[in-house]
Amino acid sequence: MTTLQPGDPAPPFELLDQDSKPVGLADFAGRKLLVYFYPKASTPGCTAQSCAVRDALPDLTKAGTAAVGISPDAPKAQAKFDLKHELGFPLLSDSGHSVAEAYGVWGEKSMYGKKYMGVTRSSFLIDEEGRIQQAWYKVSPGDTVPKALAAL
Repeated sequence: MTTLQPGDPAPPFELLDQDSKPVGLADFAGRKLLVYFYPKASTPGCTAQSCAVRDALPDLTKAGTAAVGISPDAPKAQAKFDLKHELGFPLLSDSGHSVAEAYGVWGEKSMYGKKYMGVTRSSFLIDEEGRIQQAWYKVSPGDTVPKALAAL
């Protein structure tokens, strides 16, 4: 699995958001972007992580930073998640996990002795030129926002 380092170009992406509209990395050119990957919408950890990003949006915006969440969930599941928690930022559907693979967050996981493939919760701060400013692999749900704000 490839891991991205500060200074690396951020892998480009264009995925459908919760409204089935395409959203891509290029849409944020000239701005910083917090991209976080989460395993599954509406699960406790993913809800805590996404709500923390929602609550930090004023501080992120003040720092010139937008936010997007990416998971393998379909746009319909992302829309339900967004509506329930009033998240208010793009939630992108990476059902084919190609973007997760490009960012090095798709891999083998284990739960209760069973192995399966899935998303490793991770987040990335991308600078105005589309380069990785910071990469946090295996981040806990509660650390995504504090780490991003500290880096800004």
